[in-house]
Amino acid sequence: MDVMDKLTILTDAAKYDAACTSSGAQRGHKKGYIGNTSSSTAGCCHTFSADGRCVTLLKVLMTNCCVYDCKYCVNRCSNDTRRAVFSPEELADLTIQFYRRNYIEGLFLSSGVLVSPDYTTERMIRCLDLLRNCYRFNGYIHAKAIPGTAPELVTRLGMLADRLSVNIELPSEKGLNALAPNKTRKAIFRPMGLIKSTLQENKEALVKYRHTPKFAPAGQSTQMIIGATEDSDRHILSLTQSLYDRYRLKRVFYSAYVPVVENTLLPALDTKPPLLREHRLYQADWLLRFYGFRAEELLDEENPNFNPMVDPKCSWALNHPAFFPVEVNTASREELLRVPGMGMISVRRILYARRARKLDHEDLRKLGVVMKRAQYFITCKGKLLDGISQRQDSILRNLITAERAALPGAELEQLSLFGQAG
Repeated sequence: MDVMDKLTILTDAAKYDAACTSSGAQRGHKKGYIGNTSSSTAGCCHTFSADGRCVTLLKVLMTNCCVYDCKYCVNRCSNDTRRAVFSPEELADLTIQFYRRNYIEGLFLSSGVLVSPDYTTERMIRCLDLLRNCYRFNGYIHAKAIPGTAPELVTRLGMLADRLSVNIELPSEKGLNALAPNKTRKAIFRPMGLIKSTLQENKEALVKYRHTPKFAPAGQSTQMIIGATEDSDRHILSLTQSLYDRYRLKRVFYSAYVPVVENTLLPALDTKPPLLREHRLYQADWLLRFYGFRAEELLDEENPNFNPMVDPKCSWALNHPAFFPVEVNTASREELLRVPGMGMISVRRILYARRARKLDHEDLRKLGVVMKRAQYFITCKGKLLDGISQRQDSILRNLITAERAALPGAELEQLSLFGQAG
């Protein structure tokens, strides 16, 4: 099997991994080296740099051969599929050739478990070592740490990669035991804890010694599969909050389950991926990371799942009428950030603009506030916008209507003037 055949198989096998981002890496130009983490071009797999620009990564598996039998995975050992294995030399050379042709700016490397976690990780380390020290590649590299790998190998991997990630796979231990019997929560969390402690030690060492080698400077992330089990949004978001608090993760990614294998424990093959649910979880995740919300505020035992028809901030606002309306000209930054339709940038603009004069509703539109959401929850100079209803059912109905255009629905059909009347 030639290299291009292997590439076709192993890039296709990597498409279900969503935890792919270069945000947070600041590896700039280095004399005598090629590549960096701050430039962007078109290419294989689109992601985003820390400054918001689009970059491209070669997203590939070292191998899709795997000794595990995870029931949701297309690469499980019991599945009849074409297998391929890159040697470290082949993959390193391929990455450099793609970079020199301006196809990519970096590498996203994962792998099935070939022989054992340690053996697989050693091959990944060999590949990255060739890239860094032989080819002198200074671009972005994201590597997957395999649960069960020896700590010293995880440390070596982090010294070569910009970001590490350990996929938690499923939100609950019950789901993991049923669908991934070869994996345990303990084996997944152990490398997460190691990466966190090593990052802290490396940060302290860099304060004392400027030229200390950096360990995973872009931090760590993880991914959860959504929809393969019956776990509620509340359970998923509570786990997310715990991961951010305990392991200081940069990102938690959510991957809507795509039925690719038939199993009685999994959704039927004709089940559509829960893309809208995935979208709502990403919105809620944003609220946790940037807007000062906690998971326990957004969902509770009575409401364990998000209303898919409105975004999570609107749902919270409708469930907490006592917090509103918020007076735009006197409210704190934290209060403004809880208003639907107001984001980080628009709140910053409001705080700056109101130093000069009191703002009205028209001013807010000019400052970037999404008034079709915010108008129900704010006052300007003590007044609501004219004609605004404060009834909860009316507000909910109007919010759903405003968002309906962005929600999945029936496919549009081009009508014909000459078609048969029905």
